[in-house]
Amino acid sequence: MNARSPQPPMQKRYELIAGVLRLNITTGKLPAGFVLVEGPIAELMQSSRAPVQAALRILEGENLIHRFAGRGFLVGPKGSGVPPIRQGIRDLDLQISVEIDEALQSRGTWELVYDRVEEQVASCLIFGEFRIVETELGDYLGVSRTVVRDVLSRLHERGLIRKNQSSHWIAGPLTAQMIREKLAVRAILEPAALRLAGAAINYTEVETLRVRLAAGEEIEGEILEAALMEHCIARTPNRELVGLIGNNQLLLTAANRALTGLGLPRDRVEHGEYRTLFDLLSRHLVDSAAEYLEGRLRILAEKSLARLKIVAIITQPSDIAPFLTPK
Repeated sequence: MNARSPQPPMQKRYELIAGVLRLNITTGKLPAGFVLVEGPIAELMQSSRAPVQAALRILEGENLIHRFAGRGFLVGPKGSGVPPIRQGIRDLDLQISVEIDEALQSRGTWELVYDRVEEQVASCLIFGEFRIVETELGDYLGVSRTVVRDVLSRLHERGLIRKNQSSHWIAGPLTAQMIREKLAVRAILEPAALRLAGAAINYTEVETLRVRLAAGEEIEGEILEAALMEHCIARTPNRELVGLIGNNQLLLTAANRALTGLGLPRDRVEHGEYRTLFDLLSRHLVDSAAEYLEGRLRILAEKSLARLKIVAIITQPSDIAPFLTPK
């Protein structure tokens, strides 16, 4: 651990993790070719895997790491041709400021398990309706009933679960109507936030992405969406609006990830759509970009519904968390 640095602003856990990894990559403590794997990073950062996954997607979008034939990511830009270095990440004595270290560790017990439960609940919704029993969730996590209730309360606040007439906690199903409504909300809120962001947009990152897309580089849609959110939409000064957008995106992002995990093909058209969007933004044509984004989100509804229909003919996966009981 290093000497104290200026107190960082409040950040989400995945942003803190991304910041730690980014710093150690740029300073050379994480050398080119080092294999980054979710599990060891999560253990080092005392985190669940969900924020680590998000952090790695951010760094991949910044071309600081890249996927390869093996498990995990290699440090270094895509095409660098460096051989994999497989070593324990704890052996590297990474540079982590005292404040970041405290921010990563100073969370209540419920916060330490929440990310994992949120990911598991959100990913199951496309497969129907599930009941969550408090005692079963507590046994699964190895935590007290008080912690379980804190987790469930947070899930309820974010709209991921509800209580039925019998006061049972219920997750799902994610219906076609819900998808239509959430994408309609996205088409209203996100273009508005983009317009409000204006000069605060990170145009340097936008141009970097535009160049990479123009060069024909294949970047996953989820990475591009996260970059659009981080560098553009979330730059709006209205923090309440950013929160609403993030909560509304949660179910849709999880559903899309679950569908892709089932082997459904990715939307190849979106690559060109993001290229157009980042091209408009790089020229500071924010209003035009907002109009284009609104149109894209309205079209996306039908694409999402078409993908969802395929679930009806696919066997439910066996890796759904044991605390989620199909109804």
